[in-house]
Amino acid sequence: MIATPRPDPDALLAQLQREEDQAQRGKLKIFFGACAGVGKTYAMLNAAHARVREGVEVVVGVVETHGRSETQALIAGLELLPAQQISYRGRILPEFDLSQALLRRPRLILIDEFAHSNLEGCRHPKRWQDVEELLAAGIDVYTTLNVQHLESLNDIVGQITGIVVRETVPDRMFDLASEVTLVDLPPEELLDRLAAGKVYLGEQANRAAQHFFRKGNLLALRELALRRTADRVDAQMRAYRADQAIQPVWQARERLLVCVGPGPGAEKLIRSASRLAASLHADCLAVYVETPALQRQTRQQRERILGSLRLAQEFGAETSVLAGADLPQTLLAFARSRNASKLVVGKSVRSYWSRLWRIPLSEQLTQAASDVDVYVVAHDLVDAHSKTPRQPSLFFGVSRPQTPWRSYLIALLACALTTGLTGALLNVFDLANVVILYLLTVVLVAIRLGRGPGIAASIFSVLSFDFFFVAPKLSLTVSDTQYLFTFALMLVVAIVISQLASRLRFEAQVATYRERRTRALYELGRELAGALTASSVVETGVRRLEELFDAQLLILLPDANDQLLPAGEWREFDPGLAQWVFDHAQMAGLGTPTLPAAKALYLPLKAPMRLRGVLALIPQDTTLISSPEQQRLLETCASQIALSLERVHYVEVAQDAIVAMESERLRNSVLSTVSHDLRTPLTSLIGMISLLRSYRLSGQDQHAALESLDQEAQRMHRLVINLLDMARLQSGLTLHREWQLLEEVIGSAVRECAAALSTHHLRLDLPSGLPLLEYDAVLIERVLVNLLENAAKYTPPGSNILLGARLEAQNVLVLVQDNGPGLPAGAAERLFEKFTRGVNESATPGVGLGLAICRSIITAHGGQISARNLESGGAEFSFSLPRGTPPLLATENE
Repeated sequence: MIATPRPDPDALLAQLQREEDQAQRGKLKIFFGACAGVGKTYAMLNAAHARVREGVEVVVGVVETHGRSETQALIAGLELLPAQQISYRGRILPEFDLSQALLRRPRLILIDEFAHSNLEGCRHPKRWQDVEELLAAGIDVYTTLNVQHLESLNDIVGQITGIVVRETVPDRMFDLASEVTLVDLPPEELLDRLAAGKVYLGEQANRAAQHFFRKGNLLALRELALRRTADRVDAQMRAYRADQAIQPVWQARERLLVCVGPGPGAEKLIRSASRLAASLHADCLAVYVETPALQRQTRQQRERILGSLRLAQEFGAETSVLAGADLPQTLLAFARSRNASKLVVGKSVRSYWSRLWRIPLSEQLTQAASDVDVYVVAHDLVDAHSKTPRQPSLFFGVSRPQTPWRSYLIALLACALTTGLTGALLNVFDLANVVILYLLTVVLVAIRLGRGPGIAASIFSVLSFDFFFVAPKLSLTVSDTQYLFTFALMLVVAIVISQLASRLRFEAQVATYRERRTRALYELGRELAGALTASSVVETGVRRLEELFDAQLLILLPDANDQLLPAGEWREFDPGLAQWVFDHAQMAGLGTPTLPAAKALYLPLKAPMRLRGVLALIPQDTTLISSPEQQRLLETCASQIALSLERVHYVEVAQDAIVAMESERLRNSVLSTVSHDLRTPLTSLIGMISLLRSYRLSGQDQHAALESLDQEAQRMHRLVINLLDMARLQSGLTLHREWQLLEEVIGSAVRECAAALSTHHLRLDLPSGLPLLEYDAVLIERVLVNLLENAAKYTPPGSNILLGARLEAQNVLVLVQDNGPGLPAGAAERLFEKFTRGVNESATPGVGLGLAICRSIITAHGGQISARNLESGGAEFSFSLPRGTPPLLATENE
């Protein structure tokens, strides 16, 4: 019975976390089609009616009917969300109202035209961003999308149709969808619908028929839509197999895996596999597996492997470099993980004697795989057995230097030390027991120095054992033939142990590299997440990548005109090539098809919204960036840097927007002050002066006019004082504190507000024995005047106002109460902000600075100020002053 593989606990935990996150998000369903007119909106509305019949709450956020009567008829019976009206170039246009949708919060909302660009004034520039926020809020979304709007296929569609579509959706949003429904029509039927006016109307239909809606275009778009949908289903199927730990290959879709080796026939193998994949309409994967036996390749072989992998990439294959001790098992495990049903290998080129004891790879694969078809490709035998000097293998970034003669000398010395130790122990132990020391020496040498010194140690150990301990001693001759068997067995065991130790050392190096790569990505991501400016992102990225790839690095960021500016010195970098990479969003330079002779490799920093710059790299050793694994690592690092630059950019945009909004609010408040609260008293003053000049008034009328002049002048004076006080407080407040009684400043504040309180009933409630307090009398008087005038301003004539004080343990609490209408709901804290007033702002004079000034003054004194509504009606404003320790008063000597 074959045991079922145990699921990976980490994978199960990650799956549970994904399912938990998905349960909190809304579900996205995309009605996907080749082009307009296939019936995506019609199918979406039909599906919405089916959900309504199931009892689901459905709201139409936005649906574009394009004048189609049958589509318009399906909207009937569904709740419509009112659109927001946006002013654009002198016209009022409707747009989807995201804020209303979030407030309405239906179970399902319909959002047509997923790739639509919103007008200026909307919360997001793209409609797919609106959908993303709806999904995050837990709202299900139905939407429609054409294949030409997918970002990854946009350029392909442009080449086919000759029309570049500007509105695109990132592929991650398509992959994020819980369900994709393909809405498809044959080209002939779609052209009939276009001619019948069911796609576009009038002149628009004629233009579409002459340009976009040609039969060849429709066939190509239909194939793209079908293939993209099939790719999504295939990805879902592979994810399911991974989640369920299913090992056998499901041949639902042809996928071909070709194994590239160091032999001379690799290019022919790649071409044959590509032709086979094309004839089968299958995806092609190309891999190289580095085993311990292949860890030390010649430079020619290494360049041949890298060239073969680049050739496979040119043919459209996905390339990978794997590490494993068992080549057949590593290949089959990778094939099953990628659901590859066909495996292509080259015919083994071996000598007659090696074929007697080693099974060819194709036969090993055939015996081990019952669910994978194995194809064997013959190749030429030219240079099959050529010999060239060996060079280190650096496919995984593992530095494997060529074994120097010092390593063999160390192995010889280790055997000599072991021989000396063995001779000393023979006085205590038997020879058969002491000989194990030689095997231990072989293991240690192989682990520390590698395979070659390990094998040398095996031979030195056998020779030392024979020469020093087997009769006749000090001779390599053997008197007892039984020792020949001992020598042979000892040599075989030592060599096997050496091979195993060397293999373990190789796997440990690969594991160490992978751990180092994972740690580097983690540390890079952690530091980039904490970066708050573009310069810190660049500095972190340059420092980390220079350490990781042992290279000179430069990151170039665009200016407002999309011209690259280096974040550092150009040194040996080419600015023209870097600008070309930025303009074309393609890699160029070292090791690429574009100017491969350049010293540096240039990578575009691609972010979801746009390019954020170019990364230029000059490696000390080109091998470190030549393998596919290293290139993926470099591209991953570049993507993290691009995402961080985009995040920092939008943080700066958000901060600028907040500053602009606050500046606009302050500007409007100041304009309101100038236009109303300053203009009104000035108008009154001018009118009164004109009246006094033009008419001879009686003594009583003249006295009334002068009183009005005085009141308006005092009103304007208080307004200007508030503005000046706020400006002084903003620039820094200096207190002139003195120890004095609170009753004195209360009395002066009441006298100052006599005119404002003339129509109200003021009552004082001051307990006896109030202590001396240390405060600035002028500023505290200003606080009391503002609070009393505020109470008189917002309460009707005849209202009662209470000014009192309370003793507390550490403070003295001063309060102003009234029995007026009270504070607006939820405005108790907001009233202390600058330019914030009550509800009836237009009817009540003032600019909303008085309470803001009060808070600044009381805070400077170390106290607190607050406001609340009283249960009996009215409002209460209170502030506290610290009691402190008053100085001792000097007593007069009697």
